[in-house]
Amino acid sequence: MIEFSTWDILRNLLLAARWTVLLSAVAFLGGGLAGLLVLVMRTARRPLPRRFALGFIELFQGTPLLMQLFLAFFALSLVGINMPPWLAAGLALVLWTAAFLAEIWRGCVEAIPRGQWEASASLGMGYLEQMRHVILPQALRIAVPPTVGFSVQVVKGTALTSIIGFVELSKAGTMITNATFQPFTVYALVALLYFVLCWPLSVASRFLERRLNAPHRHH
Repeated sequence: MIEFSTWDILRNLLLAARWTVLLSAVAFLGGGLAGLLVLVMRTARRPLPRRFALGFIELFQGTPLLMQLFLAFFALSLVGINMPPWLAAGLALVLWTAAFLAEIWRGCVEAIPRGQWEASASLGMGYLEQMRHVILPQALRIAVPPTVGFSVQVVKGTALTSIIGFVELSKAGTMITNATFQPFTVYALVALLYFVLCWPLSVASRFLERRLNAPHRHH
């Protein structure tokens, strides 16, 4: 039997961790853009876009991410669309991330005093102008800490994509364990790498929360 050193195992896990980082970045950036669109619809004055956005949020928040990954990968293949694992994983995570970010940001938008809406409306601004020039810049201060904090959930969510065959850190850990018969070493290193990825994001979220709320404490 071939002996694998701890460094060999770690090197292979680091190669797989690149895909975890890349998938997390795609999910977060794509989900952020989609979430912004859902947010605009969710806070719109017309009922139709509000209902659509609410339905979207409830669908993706109310169903397990694992089921969403299965549907993205297998359901489309039933209608003849060949969906590679990386594309199915990216699509499912983008939509899942969008639903949660839209709801996080909605709370931040609703935290802005009503007077800001009224003052901007008195200047003749339309809804989109109000959002762009007045509301969103103020909501950004409130939104940054929970948004960065949610990125930890996105990183951990990528582990579920192994179920559809996407080889990220978690899947690589299973494959290396099967090859080396060293589960304690492999999974200890997998846990360490997840910690290295997630801990700085958690620290950044707490730091930003203190930093951005500091001006309010002085008043």
